[in-house]
Amino acid sequence: MVPRYARPAMTALWEPEAKYRIWFEIEAHATEKLGELGVVPPSAAKALWDWWATDPAIDVAAIDAIEAVTKHDVIAFLTWVAEQVGDEARFMHQGMTSSDVLDTTLSVQLARATDILLEDMDGLLAAIRTRAEEHKYTPTIGRSHGIHAEPVTFGLKLAQAYAEFDRCRDRLVAARKEIATCAISGAVGTFANVDPAVEAHVAEKLGLAIEPVSTQVIPRDRHAMYFATLAVVAGSIERLAVEIRHLQRTEVLEAEEYFSPGQKGSSAMPHKRNPILTENLTGQARMIRAYALPALENVALWHERDISHSSVERFIGPDATITLDFALARLTGVVEKLLVYPARMQKNLDAMGGLVHSQRVLLALTQAGVSREDAYALVQRNAMKVWESDGRLSLLDLLKGDADVTAALSPAELEEKFDLGYHFRHVDTIFERVFG
Repeated sequence: MVPRYARPAMTALWEPEAKYRIWFEIEAHATEKLGELGVVPPSAAKALWDWWATDPAIDVAAIDAIEAVTKHDVIAFLTWVAEQVGDEARFMHQGMTSSDVLDTTLSVQLARATDILLEDMDGLLAAIRTRAEEHKYTPTIGRSHGIHAEPVTFGLKLAQAYAEFDRCRDRLVAARKEIATCAISGAVGTFANVDPAVEAHVAEKLGLAIEPVSTQVIPRDRHAMYFATLAVVAGSIERLAVEIRHLQRTEVLEAEEYFSPGQKGSSAMPHKRNPILTENLTGQARMIRAYALPALENVALWHERDISHSSVERFIGPDATITLDFALARLTGVVEKLLVYPARMQKNLDAMGGLVHSQRVLLALTQAGVSREDAYALVQRNAMKVWESDGRLSLLDLLKGDADVTAALSPAELEEKFDLGYHFRHVDTIFERVFG
């Protein structure tokens, strides 16, 4: 985790103290149920909860010192708790294995992290919707292969982003459901030394589902899907970030990141206003996607368990969720403050002498009885003259002066095909589909 790209609420979920508090809750809830089943004295759970009610500080350094000797993190924690609670603590962890604690804790952390990510997503969606409605009918050029294609509106560009992130939200909800499972099933998942009722009790208390069948671990296909989902969200972040970066290029300059008073764009060139936030988002998206691969590789563990996945998840659990949390918040700020230049959009639309209306003329010629091949050739030969003039010539004027074209379409009919508003007839329909 890099502090520069971290926010407090998400970071707090992954602090050692937060982890140990979840460990304690798992152990105490399990001991509580074991007491109800008569496996351990009910006084054991009472002793644990009575100590917990004092809101004790978790001495991370003391636990680390014990682990330095035991070389086992869960044993170190249990030893430290026993030192605080006393003799009754010996009934903790009855029939359980370390993975029961570790895996269930990771499920809790990832579920809670996803709750934060969903809040982030809601903020981003709200920001995109506001700007989309603001620019619902702001004309701009649509580009394919980076080349002028046909007119769109800037609102439609943002509506597309909204729909994409709305799908991402659904994926996060599904990923949360899949990852939020509890396994308290013992050494190889057979419940030989711990009753399944203990697992059900812990799951209920922590808001988790029961893992239908575990080995010594929760199956890692769940985690692979979770981190793959984060990677998809990151891809959508980068897609919008790249769009903004292209629009901010000097020769385009249809939109740009907010440039605050006193901000500097370059240490060498005082004139620079660089898209640093969206470039940074591109880099963060690369990192989040990178965490998906080791999660996929964690699926194939040896037999009932090995620990090749463990060190991986100590990296990717915090890093992926913390980075995505930061990226979603940063993108929200970019969208909210995005500077949009409708006049420049119109200027770019008009820059190539009306070439953006070529398809309408092509279709009109075919409807007037000209074959598609001939119609294409007629429009293209005039369009190429406009290209070669760098937009100084007008496609409409050239078409009006082409006898082969005017034999099929009158000047008035040609002029009608250059109506910008024609392209926006169905904007309301698209917005209704996206926003309801």
